[in-house]
Amino acid sequence: MEQSEKSRSPREQELKAALERYWISNMRLVAVLIAIWALVGLGCGVLLADTLNRWSLPGTGYPLGFWFAQQGSILVFILLIFIYCVAMNRIDARHRADLRRIDSETEGGS
Repeated sequence: MEQSEKSRSPREQELKAALERYWISNMRLVAVLIAIWALVGLGCGVLLADTLNRWSLPGTGYPLGFWFAQQGSILVFILLIFIYCVAMNRIDARHRADLRRIDSETEGGS
């Protein structure tokens, strides 16, 4: 059976709050990156392809809509993976610092 909020120690409550902040940050990042990927992959590659085909990719002559459908969405996906890695490293570092702060406050307060 799960402990009620009132019976949890202040440290347990802080740890739970820190984990919730971490999870929310992670899910917010994932949602934004998936939205960007959908916009580029579906939006530029399919829905806006006719409009983008008015322009061509410099030096290639390929219509821009065709390029997004064939190559652009893949390159954006790889870029988004890199952005996810860098952003998660920052979120993880912030979370570790938060956990260290909670531990030091608990040790110092005992």
